[in-house]
Parts: sequence; structure tokens; C-alpha cells
Amino acid sequence: MYGDDAAVRKILTELGDTWAVVGLSSNRRRAAHGVAEVLRRHGKRVVPVHPKAETVHGEQGYASLADIPFDVDVVDVFVNSALAGAVADEAVAKGARAVWFQLGVVDEAAYDRARAAGLEMVMDRCPAIEIPLLGGK
Repeated sequence: MYGDDAAVRKILTELGDTWAVVGLSSNRRRAAHGVAEVLRRHGKRVVPVHPKAETVHGEQGYASLADIPFDVDVVDVFVNSALAGAVADEAVAKGARAVWFQLGVVDEAAYDRARAAGLEMVMDRCPAIEIPLLGGK
């Protein structure tokens, strides 16, 4: 498993509340939309990152992590595994504190690079599933 329970807890409770959700668009049928809503209900600021740069849940969207004009704590990745490694590298360049690859998203080399750069990282898990298991925030 990539990202043990301690890493999950640390990311969700200690590393900050500004989450860039890569792959989040206004399409309510996509998993990213529902997960973003759960994150918001638990006090996270959710910043959409998608080529369309749409506003979602009232938050302005950006086409890339580099376009976000403020610090990001966690980068939550909803792109397929073939594209996820590049996003992890962008998260490192952005100065994020953690990267979270969603269920089904796995890139072992990206995990190793992010951890070597000092970021916490979780792969193949979902924060919307994990947050309620924390028993609060």
C-alpha cells in the first residue's frame, strides 16, 4: 500500500486545507465532483484544476497547478495513471506538501519522486472515504 494510515491522517488533518483537485470540472457525474464536495464539507478549500479552468463549487478554476496564484497544500489527482506522474512532478514544483492519487491511480516512480522531494503521498485511496473514518476532522 502506498501511503499508510498515518500518512492519510497527516495529509487530512495536519498539512493544510487548500486542496487543488486535478481533473475537477463542472461535470457532476464525475467522481472528482462528489469528492470535492466531501472535502468542502470537511473544511477544505477546493481549487479546480482542469484544462477548461471552470469555476466549480464557487471556486475559480485553473488550467494547471502552475497557474494557481497562491500556495496549495495538497494536490488530489483524478487523472489516469499514465498522466499522474507529471502531475506529481508539478505538485513538487508548486511547493505542495502532499500528493494524493485517487482510487485506481498508481505510479510507483512518481510516488518515489514525490517522497524523495519531501512530500507526503498516498496512492489508490480516496479522501472522501478516509475523512469519515477519522472521527471528525
